[in-house]
Amino acid sequence: MTSNREIHLASRPQGWPTEDTFRLVETEVPTPGPGQIVVRNQYMSVDPYMRGRMNDVKSYVPPFALDAALDGAAIGEVVASEAADIAVGTTVLHGLGWREYALLDAAAARPVDPNIAPVSAYLSVLGMIGLTAYAGLLEVAAMKPGETVFVSAAAGAVGSLVGQIAKLKGAGRVIGSAGSPAKVERLRALGFDAAFDYHDGVRESLRAAAPDGVDVYFDNVGGDHLEAAISAMNLHGRAAICGMISQYNATEPSAAPRNLALVIGKRLTLRGFLVNDHNDVRAAFVRDVSGWLRDGTLSYDETIVDGIENAPSAFLGLLRGDNLGKMLVRV
Repeated sequence: MTSNREIHLASRPQGWPTEDTFRLVETEVPTPGPGQIVVRNQYMSVDPYMRGRMNDVKSYVPPFALDAALDGAAIGEVVASEAADIAVGTTVLHGLGWREYALLDAAAARPVDPNIAPVSAYLSVLGMIGLTAYAGLLEVAAMKPGETVFVSAAAGAVGSLVGQIAKLKGAGRVIGSAGSPAKVERLRALGFDAAFDYHDGVRESLRAAAPDGVDVYFDNVGGDHLEAAISAMNLHGRAAICGMISQYNATEPSAAPRNLALVIGKRLTLRGFLVNDHNDVRAAFVRDVSGWLRDGTLSYDETIVDGIENAPSAFLGLLRGDNLGKMLVRV
């Protein structure tokens, strides 16, 4: 336990990042001080929001620093501890991914039980991803039984859970968009009532899938998807704006949506949200999701890339839509 590898941000990308945006750096395994632990990471998450942190702009989270390790959600085993309340061998969830060994204050780690579920699940269905889907659909968009729900990027980590939770909570019809015929078939297997490949035309496909309109839109994409949803939404429709991945690498302003005036006459609600604003529903989320997992009514997909050295490739693949479900790196 002497060598540690981590991924640094080598440059700030203009438009799409490339492999040269990142640098693999070898360091020494850190030694914990009082109240600290060292975690041997097992899995780390790559997420769309990380693209925004590569830009040196003010946002809800600080930008990544140049020539320093990136960070993000990770889970692993404590291999050294100077903290009284976290013993060596404990599995913990924390925020210092993009490295093999992480040094952090014990207070910044959350112990989890690896016997309840595979540890990777704490980075997807049982973690921030699952809570995002749950809170966004039920709290932000306030979905009611019988309503029609449209989910963009529905084969991704959040979207695939949103569609299933909508059905489990009594939605009348659930529609998803995805980026390939194979992903469309996966959505149908997950219980979506209708699904389409957005390459076939979002507005036309959505109109055919939702002839009676849309009551709730869960937005992971923005752009033409948001424009199509606004056109299709019924009176007093609600949109939970979770992400806009279609714009993260854009170098010019997006043309769409061009129909925002419809928000007025339809009395629509378009509401952005961050998952950390909704920790008050965590107990209900854990209760519902753990129950659905136990009885097999909720499924989740993972796309796993092996090796810390391949973390940049995993992230770039995520931006291209190569993943089915949650994109993870097995460190």
